[in-house]
Amino acid sequence: MPKITKKQKEIQKIADIEKIYPIQEAVLILKKIPHAKFDETVELAFNLGTDPKQSDQMVRGTVMLPHGTGRKVRVVVLCKGEAGNAAKEAGAEYVGGDELVAKISSGWMDFDVVISSPDMMRDVGKLGKVLGPRGLMPNPKTGTVTNDLGRAVKEAKAGKIEFKLDKQGNINVGIGKISFEEKAICENADTVISAINKSRPRTVKGRFVKKISLSTTMGPGLKLDLARLGTT
Repeated sequence: MPKITKKQKEIQKIADIEKIYPIQEAVLILKKIPHAKFDETVELAFNLGTDPKQSDQMVRGTVMLPHGTGRKVRVVVLCKGEAGNAAKEAGAEYVGGDELVAKISSGWMDFDVVISSPDMMRDVGKLGKVLGPRGLMPNPKTGTVTNDLGRAVKEAKAGKIEFKLDKQGNINVGIGKISFEEKAICENADTVISAINKSRPRTVKGRFVKKISLSTTMGPGLKLDLARLGTT
């Protein structure tokens, strides 16, 4: 039997992983427990009553966090010619065409978001094996394939995040940092929960959201009270 560390003992005194918490109480508990030496990310984990194998039950979308993510977002914009001017003005770290596609293809990954103009997608499509597994492939459905590059860059830097159902029927998203005020964490969480609830596929029968837990990067997962969150 593995030995329980001092930190784990302290966490067990404060948090009960079997209890169901109102979101405000869960946030307060996560603020109280011992943390790592870095500013941990606050994460929401959803278990949904969907069948990931059915294409008509896929859940995917984007949502703007009212208080941002708490981290610096490095944006790559793939486009041609003067189309990149608006992206540069909006604060994109890297803007270019074929040369950036080649650089990414060779293994360069020093960025967090990839945005592309529609006319670059034939070339960007070659990066599917590199960007796809990391969830970075530009997609019109998430607003990362667009002619309005400036707006897309601003949204990415302001706190626009993507959520996507995985093969096990789960969604995991970071919603901020533990250093955020309690109210900010709760409002970011409420915004994400509402967005996922609204993304329910019409073909899903029964309860859509089966379980939600809130945690920090290195902390325990606390079960949230679904009835108080208005999930279905």
